[in-house]
Amino acid sequence: MAEKSTKSFVLRVDAETMNAIEAWAADEFRSTNGQLQWIITEALRKAKRLPKKKRQEPNPD
Repeated sequence: MAEKSTKSFVLRVDAETMNAIEAWAADEFRSTNGQLQWIITEALRKAKRLPKKKRQEPNPD
């Protein structure tokens, strides 16, 4: 199974937007980072920009 890799980057967000993200994250019981990842993933999914997942074939045991 392939490991997921992550990339780090700096994101500049105005204070009002950051406060809204932090409050939303708290409401959803997520970290701010987790909330940002979820927001980005949802936007990519809705725009049909995520790569298609490969289907795992059953293990022939």
